[in-house]
Amino acid sequence: MATRKLTLVGGGGVRGPLFVESVIARASELDIAEIVLLDVDQRRLRLLGGLSQQLASAHGLRVTATTDARSALSGADFVVMTIRPGGDATRASDERIALAHGVLGQETTGPGGFAMACRTIPIILEYAELLGEVSPDAWLFNFTNPAGLVTQALRDSGFARSIGICDSANLAQHAVAAYHGVAPSDVRPEVYGLNHLSWVRAVRDASGADLLQPLLRNPEFRAATTQRFFPLELVDLTGTWMNEYLFYYYFAEQAVEAISGEESTRGEEIQVRNQQLLDDLEAASTTGDASAVLDIYRRYESDRRGGYMHYAEPENGSTGERNLGEGSDGYAGVALDIIEALVGGPPRYTAANIPHEGNIADLEPGDVAEISVVVDANGIHPLPIGAIPTLQSGLMRQVKQYERLTVEAILTRSKATAVAALMSHPLVLSYSRASALVDDYLAANPETMSGWS
Repeated sequence: MATRKLTLVGGGGVRGPLFVESVIARASELDIAEIVLLDVDQRRLRLLGGLSQQLASAHGLRVTATTDARSALSGADFVVMTIRPGGDATRASDERIALAHGVLGQETTGPGGFAMACRTIPIILEYAELLGEVSPDAWLFNFTNPAGLVTQALRDSGFARSIGICDSANLAQHAVAAYHGVAPSDVRPEVYGLNHLSWVRAVRDASGADLLQPLLRNPEFRAATTQRFFPLELVDLTGTWMNEYLFYYYFAEQAVEAISGEESTRGEEIQVRNQQLLDDLEAASTTGDASAVLDIYRRYESDRRGGYMHYAEPENGSTGERNLGEGSDGYAGVALDIIEALVGGPPRYTAANIPHEGNIADLEPGDVAEISVVVDANGIHPLPIGAIPTLQSGLMRQVKQYERLTVEAILTRSKATAVAALMSHPLVLSYSRASALVDDYLAANPETMSGWS
């Protein structure tokens, strides 16, 4: 009989039903008896949590929904954090504030990520403190963006059983595996960098042979993956698979121009889509037609996915289909793979956000990095990377300095440190711009960023 409890904090989010579906498919092997959906938004919890319960009802898996954090976290073996304090409106505001100052408007990279971290980190630390009280042996998986920065704050605050997860960190492993017709678990990636700022130098098979390098210039492979965002000249410079978010750094001025020129930012688009989803689910739920509710959700997911980073597409790029090796499990698949290894399954080679423990020569020992790891019943262990090329190292160290200062600013509520943090970010740099951004974000978030001095 299954015994383990998994809690999804932010269980009323739009990805909640996808997460529950992934757990349903693997519940028996992971010994999951119960999923608890925790959220502060009662309407979302009722509609999207209700859909999750509908999906689980035919499989004998117990799914409960609650707004009570203590009961949701008590007895939990695994907790996944995916929250958005302030809702979709704050994301849209973050992006517009950044664009007004001529810098990138994107929710995780640059000023937008800074503002989201300022709202998110204090709340996640409160959840972590409660979790440490009621379930001290639980593992905390953070998917809340900016995932690496939030995980750095968790680790700096003493929460050693926390790990940052991100599906984009594992796209190279899955793409190479899919291209060669093998399972992702059959290959081992060599990943280094930071969340949304990482590179993959190799993906090796059981013999140690690198399967990635021959594919980096392969037109078929490139066209079917996010590597189509980057020209071959840049591939030659880095010699790596590039995380798709590096587009915002390597094509910074083009990204700002493209996003500024659109009628709606991604955040504004998602805000409208999510509101329409809730309204449609509300209307369908009154009819009692369960299949109609599920159809509405499926269409929403497909439409939302189709517009992702469309401005980065080359003229002959994707038409909105999934990339090679990109399955429907997303971040849930990453978390569940790690859980499977932690509960005694085969060791799992993947990438995650944890302290690198000296395995990357270019970072300080306590720095959280996005790095190759092996997971087994004894924990999550970073793998050796060593020194990395100067081109990548310089950018990584600069952004890590921004992350350190941002965590310090949030924990001390220091406006001066916040300005220093944004000055350190390569997409901001100037004092005048950093200072103005901090002022605007403080003004836009009076509830969550009050008391800064």
